[in-house]
Amino acid sequence: MAAKTTTTSKATALPESIFAVDVSNHELLKLAYNAYLANGRPNLAKTLRRGEVSGGGKKPHRQKGTGRARAGSSRNPLWRKGGVVFGPLGNENYSKKIPIQAKRLALRQALSLAAQSHEIIIIDDIKTTGKTKEIADFLVNHEAINKKHVVIAVDTKSPELIRATNNLQNVTLTQATYLNVFTIINADKIFITKPGLAAIVAWLGGEK
Repeated sequence: MAAKTTTTSKATALPESIFAVDVSNHELLKLAYNAYLANGRPNLAKTLRRGEVSGGGKKPHRQKGTGRARAGSSRNPLWRKGGVVFGPLGNENYSKKIPIQAKRLALRQALSLAAQSHEIIIIDDIKTTGKTKEIADFLVNHEAINKKHVVIAVDTKSPELIRATNNLQNVTLTQATYLNVFTIINADKIFITKPGLAAIVAWLGGEK
């Protein structure tokens, strides 16, 4: 059973308040894009201060008479295998917050740019029995099989649809209300179902 999809006709109009926003500059898009990357950044780097490095309890050499600079510990940051002075401690917060209204405006701008580039295709719906071949055939029918990054936005992700798209590396299945600037900008083709479009309009405040 192939994935059942029907592309909407050209008469289907997208709300101009979401898909036809004037983008005078890309500063807000850049801010939202960087915020997405920063909020997903793992905090894994951790260095040891001189008090945390093992060893160094014994004075390396006597205070006077050696001709060397005085030293109280071999774990001094100036020494090899010593502590790190200004390294990351593992508790840094790299996240960035932007106002919700600015975030939604950035989403409208990203969707508008994608619509202007003809990267958005509205489909009636997409159903599958869970087979990857059905989604692959769908991409072939819409000339998107060779695209590097294809996004399918639906109102609700069914288990069958998740299973059918998991093995397609160039396909990202997302709930329409979880679209973000990073995904939209990097997408070569975006398929949005009609229920997903209704969810986007209700979320971002389309025209009544």
